[in-house]
Amino acid sequence: MNFNLDNLIRTNIKALVAYSSARDEFKGKAEGFLDANENPFSSGFNRYPGQEIKVLQQTLTDLKGLNQNQLLLGNGSDESIDLLLRAFCEPYLNSVLCFAPTYSMYKIWAQINAVAVKEVPLLPDFDFTADLALENLEPTTKLIFVCSPNNPTGNAVKIIEIEKLCQEFNGLVIIDEAYVDFTNTSAVSLINCYPNLVVIQTLSKAWGLAGIRIGLTIASDAIIAVLYKIKPPYNISTANAQLALNKLKDTQTFKSEVSIILQQKSKLIVALKQFDFVEHIFKSDANFLLVRFKNSALVFNFLKSKSIVVRDRSKELGCDNCLRITIGTALENNALIEALKTFKG
Repeated sequence: MNFNLDNLIRTNIKALVAYSSARDEFKGKAEGFLDANENPFSSGFNRYPGQEIKVLQQTLTDLKGLNQNQLLLGNGSDESIDLLLRAFCEPYLNSVLCFAPTYSMYKIWAQINAVAVKEVPLLPDFDFTADLALENLEPTTKLIFVCSPNNPTGNAVKIIEIEKLCQEFNGLVIIDEAYVDFTNTSAVSLINCYPNLVVIQTLSKAWGLAGIRIGLTIASDAIIAVLYKIKPPYNISTANAQLALNKLKDTQTFKSEVSIILQQKSKLIVALKQFDFVEHIFKSDANFLLVRFKNSALVFNFLKSKSIVVRDRSKELGCDNCLRITIGTALENNALIEALKTFKG
């Protein structure tokens, strides 16, 4: 590996002087806050976010075994994707590599940032290998996006493949681990080994906090420092930070909910296999199943008529006649199965 981060950073970003507030620069105990044009009368939220964000940052770095300089908090994983593109990809000059089918926002954010996208089909059964990426590099490729477990297919990427990719690619390898808490395969353990590795995680899925939009970008101190230069000054609200801290304290509920979801997934797989209109259930390391039906359109519309909403993925590459089904509560899953028992395809 011949990785040089300085060669990847956009020229204008290198020259950028990041926003800094008087409160950030002040060291010591303040007798009053007269710096930010806030309403001085306390409502609990009249001040810009501050201490709560620092506590949340420390809580998450402790949880992940990181130092504080290796973590950036954002407004969901989407902000992480956007920041990485804006920091390292020159519009109209650079490109990114991703693998279809996968999370659509890599392509959308790249298009918003005027960055070319090369989409490569995954291997049979939606497998990913480092060689698949390395064989499809362009001279303009700056970033590689790999979703693990992948959405919408559900399968995780082997750590050995991530290591090989980091060793042989001189750009940034970005592993999106939105569903990592449902499996035991995480690339975070490699952060100190590979300076070109970035891991994106979220509190939206297993932690049950989709409504407060908190994403994590985990990388080397140097990469995080670049992203800090361009992130909005207050991208996490005080209220959301407080809600996240309350949830993170309750690790027993978190573990219990993950366990229940995985148990329900196993039960749903068994139940789906009984139907002759189900052709294949793909291996899933996440909290959803990609299921191929003989006629997914008929099944989708039938479920919709029963007020059951699933995701039609049939137009995605390799996903013909496939629906993505999220694992719900026992009541929701049973309602799905009982409805399918009455389906006449």
